[in-house]
Amino acid sequence: MSKKDGQGAGNPERWAAHWADETALKIVREKGEKARYTCAAGITPSGTVHIGNFREIISTELVVRALRDLGKEARFIYSWDDYDVFRKVPLNMPKQDELAKYLRFPITMVPDPWERDESYARHHEADIENALPRMGIYPEFIYQAKRYRASAYAQGMRRALEHRDALKEILDKFRDDEHKIQGEWWPVSVFCDGCNRDDTAVDGWDGAWGVSWHCDSCGRRETSDLREAKGIKLFWRVDWPMRWEFEKVDFEPAGKDHHSQGGSFDTAKFVCKDVYGWDAPVSFRYDFIGIKGSAGKMSSSSGKVITIEDLLRVYTPEVARYLFAGTRPNTEFTISFDLDVIKTYEDYDKTERIAWKAEEAKDEALYKKERRIYELSQPGKMPDLMPYQIPFRHLCNLIQISGGDIERTIAALAEGGADLKDSQIETLRQRCVCAKYWADECAPDEFRFRLREPGEGAAFSGAEALAMRDLRDQVVARLETFADDKSCAAAIYQVGEAHAMDGKALFRAAYQALIGKDQGPRLANFLRSIGKDRLMGILAVY
Repeated sequence: MSKKDGQGAGNPERWAAHWADETALKIVREKGEKARYTCAAGITPSGTVHIGNFREIISTELVVRALRDLGKEARFIYSWDDYDVFRKVPLNMPKQDELAKYLRFPITMVPDPWERDESYARHHEADIENALPRMGIYPEFIYQAKRYRASAYAQGMRRALEHRDALKEILDKFRDDEHKIQGEWWPVSVFCDGCNRDDTAVDGWDGAWGVSWHCDSCGRRETSDLREAKGIKLFWRVDWPMRWEFEKVDFEPAGKDHHSQGGSFDTAKFVCKDVYGWDAPVSFRYDFIGIKGSAGKMSSSSGKVITIEDLLRVYTPEVARYLFAGTRPNTEFTISFDLDVIKTYEDYDKTERIAWKAEEAKDEALYKKERRIYELSQPGKMPDLMPYQIPFRHLCNLIQISGGDIERTIAALAEGGADLKDSQIETLRQRCVCAKYWADECAPDEFRFRLREPGEGAAFSGAEALAMRDLRDQVVARLETFADDKSCAAAIYQVGEAHAMDGKALFRAAYQALIGKDQGPRLANFLRSIGKDRLMGILAVY
């Protein structure tokens, strides 16, 4: 939105319209005025990174946008926790037996079973890094394996060792007696330099940089210098707050499991402040995402996932972003690939019309809310011209009429009088690609159709054939004379009355003649969409 609208960057009047804006204001309020604010997200690439994980990415990105729209400089970092342990082979991975040989290795040292990338971790990282630009998301990626192996966190690990009693007390604060830490405890774990596994135990620390350890798998014993060691790392509940201080993180959302009472976020706040001297970032809880028709949350380890690429096959980037921008993060919702897809596109189109004032909102508050959701749904800057709108259901029908030919569909729209500007065509083409995929791969069978070829007649009784002849000669032959679907429908019903056929019987015959099914799209609109010349060819057999 331009500044002349009174809602440009830095104008606080817009800032209650959206939860991302509320969060941006909270960050500035709690962290004070700063030259730059750091917003963080991250995930362990232990398996396919799915749209449940994506919720954290886009939630952070939306807040980053809100900060930048306030006129603030914001850094968006995304951490790949690829130095975590490979604990389980997800069910959707190939070469299960081969991968199982690398259990207890760091994920970054597990080979890529597809043999595309240098490691298993890198394969999953690359999939996301290649998909995010399509959504207009460009984080600064940080690879924790590289950080640890370069001893970037040597001082952070030493500080944890120096404060291990305090850490133990913090971690035990949220545990009952049965689950409190027992015996000697160290805040670091070790990947063996010999066999690469974490089947190790820390034996001692010299009070400075040396950590002694042994490996139960291969029997290796060593004392490693934190400033040079490649295999020593902090446990998660200490590692996370250590990195908040290291990166000076001001904001990071977390899933509701981390935000549960006594969960990792609760302990991390105390570790961050009491051990590392940094106030925990502003945060909010985001909820799980379900898949329509499937119970439970998505899980990389189970292999039951939907990826960003899967999402973008059905939803254009702006509609995919709308699913998240239009829902508060602490609200659970379901991603659908069935007929609900049509409703999602309808909802987005309504928001678009309100945002461009092509449809009047009931009040100014709703206009500002819908406009802001629309802005944040765009992968890039706002378009200069409102995109050409065509209902998704109708577009699916047009593409099937065109035999799946997208360019033919776009050309037919232009020839049919659509006021298509050059700047609108690429957005329309993207919607066509999604509509074709959905119609081909996701839509229920009753939604799909194929137009008959000329000469490919249906097996009709004499009465039905006569009705189809009159439908051709009395309706299709003068199709261009109908100003709208209503007048065309009236002519169709007149044919039925002339043959003493009720509407249901006539429509069934028409659909059988055209697509070989008992039902189909609304007939009047369907006829007008197919066009006179093609219909005359199909119905010539009668």
